[in-house]
Amino acid sequence: MKTFIDCHCHIADQDFDHDIDDVIDQAKKAGVLAILAVSECADEFEKIMELSYRYRRFVLPCLGIHPVQGPPSEQRSVTFQDLETAVPLIEKYKDQLLAIGEVGLDFSPRIASTDSQKDEQRQVLIQQIVLAKRFNLPLNVHSRSAGRPTINLLKEQGAEKVLLHAFDGKPSVAMEGAKAGYFFSIPPSIIRSEQKQKLVKQLPLDCICLETDSPALGPEKQVRNEPKNIIISAEYIANIKGVSVEKVMEITTQNAMKLFPKLRMCLQI
Repeated sequence: MKTFIDCHCHIADQDFDHDIDDVIDQAKKAGVLAILAVSECADEFEKIMELSYRYRRFVLPCLGIHPVQGPPSEQRSVTFQDLETAVPLIEKYKDQLLAIGEVGLDFSPRIASTDSQKDEQRQVLIQQIVLAKRFNLPLNVHSRSAGRPTINLLKEQGAEKVLLHAFDGKPSVAMEGAKAGYFFSIPPSIIRSEQKQKLVKQLPLDCICLETDSPALGPEKQVRNEPKNIIISAEYIANIKGVSVEKVMEITTQNAMKLFPKLRMCLQI
């Protein structure tokens, strides 16, 4: 049986509220062993923890503050105040977390158009890197339009266990992260992304993980993505690398276990 780890998923998103049991059941039938549930804002923390209790040893919690805050219609760059609200809850649940995330930088012009906004994002990320080090947890990282600045900052701050999810930068920049020991997770949108295809072609398989980023980054635009679609990532990677899907499954699962040490304990492997 094919088995996969979804290393980055927004399973607490309201898009799943009406059929969460079915989504989880379909994921398990597709061979998903575990879902790493990432947060974007402090308001999601309790919901993610509740889902981790409800789907014990399957939905695994990651808490962190995303560089983009606010509802889709009012998105803005993160502030220190957002982080201050989150830190006590992260500290409360630290022993149950698989990682600190989703954290990172987002220098999209509509989000961060000024140097002060970018600097505040950097400082918020630095504080969460400090938290990850203190709790001995990996980082689940966002880096839209900020691939090189994110990798440089992570290296400067001595971050060691890092997953760069859905990396949108150049393969040459990604290779700088790979040389630092960082991992890169690939979503099903690879089938429609020339950039992701080039990224996978250049990155060694031993630094690649799988993700869905559900409900986003699915195989079709504007269609809800689900964890069951992780097989699409695996199949496309296998095609690019010229290896079997089973080989991709085996190595990406090993990579996830290496990156997220608590996985073995949670899955009782």
